[in-house]
Amino acid sequence: MLRLRQAVRIASIPATRQARPGEQTTSVLSDRDIRAEIESGRLVIDPWEERYLQPASVDLRLGREFRVFRNYRLPYIDVKQEMSHLTDLEQIDEVNPFILHPGEFVLAVTLERVELPADLVGRLDGKSSLGRLGLIVHSTAGFVDPGFQGRLTLELTNIANLPITLYYEMPVSQISFVRLSSPAERPYGGKGSNAKYQGQEGPEPSRYYLNFRQPMPSRPTRRQPRPERRHRRKPPGPA
Repeated sequence: MLRLRQAVRIASIPATRQARPGEQTTSVLSDRDIRAEIESGRLVIDPWEERYLQPASVDLRLGREFRVFRNYRLPYIDVKQEMSHLTDLEQIDEVNPFILHPGEFVLAVTLERVELPADLVGRLDGKSSLGRLGLIVHSTAGFVDPGFQGRLTLELTNIANLPITLYYEMPVSQISFVRLSSPAERPYGGKGSNAKYQGQEGPEPSRYYLNFRQPMPSRPTRRQPRPERRHRRKPPGPA
């Protein structure tokens, strides 16, 4: 009786739909597929080192540059205004680390530069071992659009109770790749894509204010009706 119930349960599980001939399906790239994309030149991770290739991702290392927030300069952050003076750019070397204090939020950048084709999307995540120490690698910016080119900005936060040391070239994040069902019609950086960070080489500050400076679509002007012309009667002439 038990075997009969198990057989009925297995039979009731819907089978996975098989892809039709010529149909593309989305899938996470394995280490073999990532290596093939790198070797073909469609996917770029520069500099590339085989030892950082994981079963389904690639470890990315920490660059030199950091953007440190100077909160005392402004009473608040206005998302409609450019806030370039809110942060200062700092650099570290091979010996002296960056000290991230508890509750502190800074922008950093990956050492590697990445370039994605129009049919691949990237997913940036933190390292599990660093997360167990209280380091958050990104707040919201974990999505890398198809067509993106540049070094990735990291949004680092220390939620631990002690400072955390960050060293140049340490593996700090990992990126995985998903193949789209079809190439993006408007990849990042292409015409009409509104790409704010294409080609970035450092930890770029927010450019959200540009969303308020986009030209508004022109509305068709409504034609005003002409006022009716009234004909005056001519006064009668002399009899």
